[in-house]
Amino acid sequence: MVTTATTAAALAAPAAVAAHPYGAGGGPGWWIMFPLLWFALFATVVFLVARRARRHGPPWARGGAGGVDVLGERYARGEIDEAEFRHRLAVLKEDKR
Repeated sequence: MVTTATTAAALAAPAAVAAHPYGAGGGPGWWIMFPLLWFALFATVVFLVARRARRHGPPWARGGAGGVDVLGERYARGEIDEAEFRHRLAVLKEDKR
């Protein structure tokens, strides 16, 4: 009895699949969706990286504080006096020319 039911089910399954126009289901258009989804993911990552680079500048251009900024901070903290500040500032501005 069990053997007959199993055999009948096994024989009916291929007939049902063959009767369906797209085999085991799905349809003809689903194969294109996965490459499109991967492309959309890749494009989103590229867009987000480019937007971040535009907002913050490239990583190699983001330097730390410049010499004048550091000198001003040292003067503000009282580490150097006004004469030394003006002398070092003149030296820093002279190097830029």
